[in-house]
Amino acid sequence: MMDDALGRIRDNPFYVLGLRPSASRAEIEREGQKLLGMLELKLASAATYATPVGPGARTADKVRQAMAALRDPERRLAHEVWARLDPTPPAKDDLDDDLGDLPPPEPPGEDPRAPWPEALAALGWRAR
Repeated sequence: MMDDALGRIRDNPFYVLGLRPSASRAEIEREGQKLLGMLELKLASAATYATPVGPGARTADKVRQAMAALRDPERRLAHEVWARLDPTPPAKDDLDDDLGDLPPPEPPGEDPRAPWPEALAALGWRAR
């Protein structure tokens, strides 16, 4: 199921064409034709494209499908929603994955304000 969701993001027509959701119909057609020409010439720069979930492999068939999907206003709208993510991942330095400064979680206990004070114990949480 997770792979299916990642595949949908990776195969989003806007990412396949390397365009943002604000692209006009003319820009979509122009970029699609350009990419088809580049793929026909087997240019390496056209073989992959950036997505928020990692690079995708671009084929002529994917480009044609992307162009067709974006010609249909209803399908385009659905793809616009998912293409709002920036296709380039943030730099490693920009990621805040240092969790060392967080305080340890509060041990479960009897909180008189809780509607069911024994809930954590009933779910298997133990005090340290």
